[in-house]
Amino acid sequence: MEIFGLPLSAVLSQLLLGLVNGSFYAVLSLGLAVIFGLLNVVNFAHGAMFMMGAVFTWMGLTFFGIGYWPMLIVAPILVAIVGILIERFLLKHLYQLDHLYGLLLTFGLTLILEGIFRSFFGVSGMSYSVPDALAGAVDVGFMFLPIYRAWVVFISLVVCFGTWYVIEKTKLGAYLRAGTENPKLIQAFGINFPLMVTLTYGFGVALAAFSGVLASPIIQVSPLMGSNLIITIFAIVVIGGMGSIMGSILTGLGLGLIEALTKVLYPEASSTVVFLVMALVLLVRPAGLFGREK
Repeated sequence: MEIFGLPLSAVLSQLLLGLVNGSFYAVLSLGLAVIFGLLNVVNFAHGAMFMMGAVFTWMGLTFFGIGYWPMLIVAPILVAIVGILIERFLLKHLYQLDHLYGLLLTFGLTLILEGIFRSFFGVSGMSYSVPDALAGAVDVGFMFLPIYRAWVVFISLVVCFGTWYVIEKTKLGAYLRAGTENPKLIQAFGINFPLMVTLTYGFGVALAAFSGVLASPIIQVSPLMGSNLIITIFAIVVIGGMGSIMGSILTGLGLGLIEALTKVLYPEASSTVVFLVMALVLLVRPAGLFGREK
């Protein structure tokens, strides 16, 4: 059986690999959506946090002998601490100003962080091996699927929908959402809202670092790896709707599949299809697919 003149197995294989890329997109765009939706900060440093998660994972194994599984927790915590310091000493002064100021600040932080890591590690990629427990591949009928890539899809979906549940269905999430509308009301109930904001930013960048840990065995670890992704991630967040948690998750997964299908049909457009979709969506629905019209 053929689809678009190609064997069905080839198309399904490409879509499955697209789902892996979509999983990275979903986790990264989720972190951006959490930060913007709850803090109203356009965090351009998100790509640098993704890079730091991967580099810390590589450093943990290379210099300290700490393997992949501990670094799934350690690297996001380390990056969250960096994010908390950034929020406490820099971003908190910009909340009442235009979004442009936060964008410019985080863009400057990106250049600083990339410059620091580049001075130590250069620009060439560093390899990181797949953990032994996730090595090998399984036969799914139409392809041999690497076990590690299946793990990436599974854990990404767990993290994404777990985050959505906490923010949309729990009391903590209700406090966060209410605080974005009326911080003084939340504080009147004895809740330390500034601390919640700080921890929320730390959690958002920890999601980026977690994605970096997942990516380290798949792509070359490099100080510039985040800059190659951040524009695409911003486009995905815009398509899903700025600040929409579910919109970022579903759009990230969907765009990964669309990108993969484009590689089959017209490979030359695979790197720009995300931006074409963004333009079309904004023409029809400026608030994004899942965003709320003002």
